[in-house]
Amino acid sequence: MKPDNPARLDDVERAHLIDPSDASFRIGRWAPSPDLDELVRRFWVPVWWVPPGAEAPQRVLQYPVCLIVVSNTYARFYGVVTGLSETVLTGDGWAVGVMLTPGAGGVLTGDVGKWTDRHAELSEVFGDRGTDLERSVRSVMAVEPGVEATQRTATDRVEDWLRSYLPLDDDGRLINAIVEYVETDSSVVAVAQICERFHLTERSLQRLTRRRLGLTPKWLIQRRRLHEAAERLRDRSGTLASLAAELSYADEAHFVRDFKTVTGMTPRTFSARFG
Repeated sequence: MKPDNPARLDDVERAHLIDPSDASFRIGRWAPSPDLDELVRRFWVPVWWVPPGAEAPQRVLQYPVCLIVVSNTYARFYGVVTGLSETVLTGDGWAVGVMLTPGAGGVLTGDVGKWTDRHAELSEVFGDRGTDLERSVRSVMAVEPGVEATQRTATDRVEDWLRSYLPLDDDGRLINAIVEYVETDSSVVAVAQICERFHLTERSLQRLTRRRLGLTPKWLIQRRRLHEAAERLRDRSGTLASLAAELSYADEAHFVRDFKTVTGMTPRTFSARFG
């Protein structure tokens, strides 16, 4: 495994609308081996222990990527959830999660659009190969799932399984580059900027993102804004009006409405969690 970049905010942490008072879980996170950079963005391995009769909802603003998750009770392939993704933890358990790259979903499944806002068992999506992965990961995690060495052995098994999908195709590399551009450049606020940067017509861009992501270019921009907002709201610095302006919203009202529509919380409510 290659070392993490300490200067970079973890993708899993940024997307997770965590309640800092929730101590019911612990998450291990790491990057893939270098040869899988084109297919895998991140591994995350949560282990949880929720008291009997209690629940621990986990809410996530998902990136424009598909996920593979093998847990002690299910093994699933997830398309992109366009709104807010929620998983409710109960009892004691664990999961081994794979955040694929934007371009990887199409290599693994073909038309990614059919999985938008949907998930299915690995055996349904990948047949016997999906069942084999489920069994392989569970055999490792059956003993001491909270130990990092165990978790890394499990993600090594996932890497071995994924290598058969290499190399990534040209359209996959292009969509990876497009998503990276939108996510890392806060000045990108219009679809026309993406078209200009990658020498694409708007129609071609729309077709590409629909086919490889199941999303629109406009969604990519909105989701980056919400990720930035959630990150900034954690430190409670500045006003909502100034944050809205920095995120290129027309005004504070538009920002508040956008944030609440997707997350179910106002920016102030979310920020107050970290007070």
